[in-house]
Amino acid sequence: MTSGAILDFARDGIVVFLKAGGPVMMVALVVGLAVSLVQALTQIQEQTLVYVPKILAVFAALMLFLPFMGDALAGYMGRVAVRIATGE
Repeated sequence: MTSGAILDFARDGIVVFLKAGGPVMMVALVVGLAVSLVQALTQIQEQTLVYVPKILAVFAALMLFLPFMGDALAGYMGRVAVRIATGE
């Protein structure tokens, strides 16, 4: 395996990682920011207030994005299997 092939393999893995985890992480970021903004505006300083909305939003995002994430991971695994089978 050449160094170029290793870099392509690693780059492909990072892109798939970002495709699979990115949407859910962005939802968690937006919900956390919104709750923090509400806390700052209302001066409610409860630290545990952010957890329930963030958990619900992440679960909803997982249900919404799970087919896309599964397709990205299955495609990556198919490419890995082909590389293993061909000996590249």
